Parts: sequence; structure tokens; C-alpha cells
Amino acid sequence: MGMSNLTRFSEFILLGLSSRLEDQKPLFALFLIMYLVTLMGNLLIILAIRSDPQLQNPMYFFLSILSFADICYTTVIVPKMLVNFLSETKTISYAECLAQMYFFLVFGNIDSYLLAAMAIDRYVAICKPFHYVTIMNHRCCMLLLAFSIAFSYLYSLLHVLLVNQLTFCASNVIHHFFCDVNPLLKLACSSTSVNEVVAMTEGLASVMAPFVCIIISYLRILIAVLNIPSASGKRKAFSTCSSHLTLVTLFYGSISYVYLQPLSSYTVKKQIATITYTILTPMLNPFIYSLRNKDMKQGLEKLMSRIKPQMDRLSTAKANKFCEP
Repeated sequence: MGMSNLTRFSEFILLGLSSRLEDQKPLFALFLIMYLVTLMGNLLIILAIRSDPQLQNPMYFFLSILSFADICYTTVIVPKMLVNFLSETKTISYAECLAQMYFFLVFGNIDSYLLAAMAIDRYVAICKPFHYVTIMNHRCCMLLLAFSIAFSYLYSLLHVLLVNQLTFCASNVIHHFFCDVNPLLKLACSSTSVNEVVAMTEGLASVMAPFVCIIISYLRILIAVLNIPSASGKRKAFSTCSSHLTLVTLFYGSISYVYLQPLSSYTVKKQIATITYTILTPMLNPFIYSLRNKDMKQGLEKLMSRIKPQMDRLSTAKANKFCEP
């Protein structure tokens, strides 16, 4: 859309995943189902952990916070995405775009640091089992959580303030389904060199630092597990890490593909990778932990056994009320 040079747009247009009219309703139905599954699955994880005394340990504390962050993460993106599927204009205001970018970065970075905190927890549990309670105490967990949140908020604020200094001209069409950093930078007609330097340097701190922490933790876990004499002991040790490793692979694999490359190499094809860490990973999180984690599976079964009688009583009361003359 043509505009005079050096004009700050009051709104942007999000092209989304497809510009074809016939694709909009099927995509709306698909992502609505994925969003509802994400909400219900992660909410069940939180409720199961909070209600089961056997799940009151650091690993599940971080998992419950991760599930909450995932709910917020997808809620920042998907509702606006769903509205645009059914809208002809597909616009987003300038302020709303910056707000979406800010909270997307906040919860994405919190996810990254929580995954690192969970790796540290697994390292202490397997490599220093006799000191686990004293090392991973309540104070340590709260400090790790506070650092994750504080750094994420400050890092995201820096990005948004830098983007707000840019001038956008000639086009206000974002080739993406939400206001991500790189698609916005490609629309700027002022210099983005500072933004790119910050994205690469701070990106290393927010993405690669936690990832390196995870790699080091798992290398030490691997060494410790290989020294376990019994095969059953090795299987048990690896089984406690398998769910976390699956999430780490999905999250960091896709996010590295999208962001750890120069801005000039950013293409529309990377939208698929973006869907993986923004929508698919939060949706799969409950399934990965409930299917591959025995304690979590038992916690969910206990939760459902408590919910089912209440639902039965509610449905019976409604049926009796309906049958009254």
C-alpha cells in the first residue's frame, strides 16, 4: 500500500498463512481446535500438579509455570489470528502490533529459561541425588523463576523500544500471521542495523545461553547414567528426561532455524517453523508429559477421577430440573 515517505502507519495488515479466500475457514477451524486443545491440555496439567501432593517438587513446579506461560504465549497470537481468518481487512493497529510483539517475546523467553531451569533440576536429581532437596529448595526455584521473568521482560522491552524508533514507509503489509520482529524490520525504511545487532547479541543470551545450559546439563547426566551398572537404572534415569528432551528439541530446533540467521535470509517459508514453536509445541506439551511421564499420568488420572463425579452430579441435577413439571 503506497504512502508518502517517512510516514508512521496507524495500522498494519497481517497477510496470514494464506491469501486464498477458500483457505480461510478451514484454517480457522484447524487453529481454533489447536488453540482449545492447548488451553484445555495445559490447564489440566496445572490443575493436576496443584492438586496432587506427589507432584509437589521442583520439576513439576517448573512444568506448571511452563504450562501457564504456554497458555499466555498462544493467547497472544492465536485469537487475533482467528479473527483475521474471518475478516476481510486483516488489520492490526500500530500499538496493538507492538504490544503483541512485546508479550510474544516475553512468554517465548520465559519458555526458554524455564526449559533450562528444568534441565538443571534433572541434572541435580540424577547427578547429586543426596543433595537434591537442599540444592533445589524453594528459594532456589523462586530465584530461577524470578530471573526468567525479569530478564524476559527487560529483553522484550528493549526490542519493542528499538522497533518503535524505526520509520515505516512504502508498505504496511506484514508477510506473517502476527507481529514478529523480523517481518517488521523488513518493512522499515530507516536503518535497522542496531536492531539486528541487538537481535543477534541479545538473542544469543536469551536463546543460546539457556540452550548451552541444557546441553551441559544433559552431557553431565549422560556421563552419570553411563556409570550406572544396571540396565533398569539407566532406563529409569533416561525416562525422567525423555519428555523434557522432546520439548527442547521441538522448541529450540524451530526457533534457531527462524532467528539465528541474518535478516536478509528471512523468508515466508519460515512461517511453518514459527508455527512449530508458537502453536504446535504448547499444544503438544501436555501430551508429551502425560504420555511419557508415569507420575504425571497418575496425577491426571487422579484429577479426572475427582472431576468426573462432580460432572455426573451436575448433569443429573440439570436433567432433574429439566424433567420437573
